Amino acid sequence: MRRRTLAGAALATLATPTVLRAQGTWPDQPVRLVVPFAAGGPTDIPARLIADELSKQLPQRVVVENRTGAGVVVGSDVVAKAPKDGSVFLYTTIAHATLRAIFAKLPFDPIADFTPVTMTGVIPMLMMVNKDLPAKTLQEFIALAKANPGKFDYASTGAGAALHLASELFLKQAGGLKVNHVPYRGSAAAMPDLLSGTVVMMLDVANNALPFVQRGEVRGLAVSSARRLPQLPDLPTFSEAGVPGYEAYTWHMIFAPAGTPPAIVQAMNAATNRVMAMDSVQKRLSDLTMETRSSFTPEATGDFLKAEIAKWEPIIKDAGITAS
Repeated sequence: MRRRTLAGAALATLATPTVLRAQGTWPDQPVRLVVPFAAGGPTDIPARLIADELSKQLPQRVVVENRTGAGVVVGSDVVAKAPKDGSVFLYTTIAHATLRAIFAKLPFDPIADFTPVTMTGVIPMLMMVNKDLPAKTLQEFIALAKANPGKFDYASTGAGAALHLASELFLKQAGGLKVNHVPYRGSAAAMPDLLSGTVVMMLDVANNALPFVQRGEVRGLAVSSARRLPQLPDLPTFSEAGVPGYEAYTWHMIFAPAGTPPAIVQAMNAATNRVMAMDSVQKRLSDLTMETRSSFTPEATGDFLKAEIAKWEPIIKDAGITAS
């Protein structure tokens, strides 16, 4: 028993960044955290906050590198083909779980070519409608859509994006509503048409949608999380509003290239979880409507990813969503 305990303690010590550096396991150069989204966006901002704090936890500075293109494919491919020495990690979203179903051909395998490290948090979505629409509750919108199949349009931030998938899941769970999809190049492009009534409905990540709902420029009908948002305590969840069991988030995860030494993966996991448990980090990310996570193991992260793939691939197939 004592030998096993000592062995476990030795392994735990091996996973600490100080020992990794001393043994020459950790890379000498700065660690690149590749974000396959544009700088300044809702994925990039949390990534930079986390990278700054990780720089205080790890032997090397962590720098964010934005690599965009073909959705998240270009940035993800950079990491899939990167050295397996802990010098490069991927910070990505739910988009990773949809790649196999949306793209007929990929330069990497989203499962086999990556090692899950940890989840950092989830961001719920708000369902909004044009304020002049005669539907003041989610049930009233469902009744209106059922009475007018194919008459109304809804916006998303692009075909196959998280908000498109979440909208299709809602339409399906609300009884197979017929509302036409109109893709835009991001929330900023879609919002003017929602405000004018060109489209009548949009699901958007809460940190984007919140100001418009709070100012009364659009009408919020429901939040996609299991709990209400602290910033909008009177806005019901979908389950409370009449669509039981509906939940949809965009989530943030960190991956390493497959084949990265387990000790490095464990060290990155431990360091990131320490960062996510910090009160200051939780407060800043809560202000961005992110629900932080600070206890995911690499194994739990991988299991969650597989469950998300199983959840969204049938939605993608049923809706006929492909890469545009």
